Amino acid sequence: MKLITWNVNGLRACMNKGFADFMQQADADIFCIQETKMQREQSTFEFPGYHEYWNSAVKKGYSGTAIFTKEEPESVTYGLGIEEHDQEGRVITAEYPGFILVNVYTPNSQRGLVRLDYREKWEDAFQDYVSRLAEKKPVIVCGDLNVAAQPIDLKNPDSNHKNAGFSDQERAKFQQFLQHGFVDSFRSLYPDKEGAYTWWSYMFKARERNAGWRIDYFLVSENGKEHIQDVVIHNEVFGSDHCPVELDWKE
Repeated sequence: MKLITWNVNGLRACMNKGFADFMQQADADIFCIQETKMQREQSTFEFPGYHEYWNSAVKKGYSGTAIFTKEEPESVTYGLGIEEHDQEGRVITAEYPGFILVNVYTPNSQRGLVRLDYREKWEDAFQDYVSRLAEKKPVIVCGDLNVAAQPIDLKNPDSNHKNAGFSDQERAKFQQFLQHGFVDSFRSLYPDKEGAYTWWSYMFKARERNAGWRIDYFLVSENGKEHIQDVVIHNEVFGSDHCPVELDWKE
C-alpha cells in the first residue's frame, strides 16, 4: 500500500503547478495533504477514483487538511474533540481494517516563538489522542509536524537553534512523541542519511542549494513498525515549498 503526505501550501495554487499530474503519476492508495487553505466548495476540481475527506479552518484561506483515499475508511473523524484545538482544520483521522491514519498539520510556533505556548499545549493534547488510538490498532501519523527533530534534519542547525521549528522546546516535544511509542519511519530506515529535506524557504535559492529542513513525517506506532517497507522523499516534485513524502506499507 502506498501513502503520500504533502503540504501543498494552498491546494488551488498547487493544482496550477502540477498537483493533479503528480497525483495521477504516483497512483497512491491514500493522499494526505496539509495547508489546503480553502473550503471544498471554493473549487470545482475533481479527484476521480478517490473518496474525499476535508477539514477546513474556520478562518478562510488558512491551514486545513484533506484525505483522498481509494478505499473507503471504516470511519472518519475530524479534530481532537477539543474545541480550543479544532478551529483550524488540523486533524483528520481515518480508520481502516489494519491501521488508523491520522493526517495532521501541527501549528507553527511562528517568528519569535510567539505561538510556542499554544503549540506545546496542542502537542500534548494531540499526542495523548494518538496514543489512545494506538491501544486499539497500529497508528500512522503523517503530515507537516513543523519541527526538524535532529541537527541532521536541517541544513543549518547552528544558526536556527532558537528559531521556530528547531527550538529546544519543539524538539523536546518530538522526543516526547517517540517516548509515547512512535517511530520516525524515515530515520528508522536511514539513520545517517544527510541532505534529506522536505521543505525549503522560497528565499535565497534555498531549494536550488538544497538548504532545507525535514519537517514532514510518517510516524508509526510501535505495534505497526514491522509494516514499514520504505519511505521516499520526492524532492524532485515541485508545486509547493514542501515536497511529497511516500510511505510504502506492507499489509
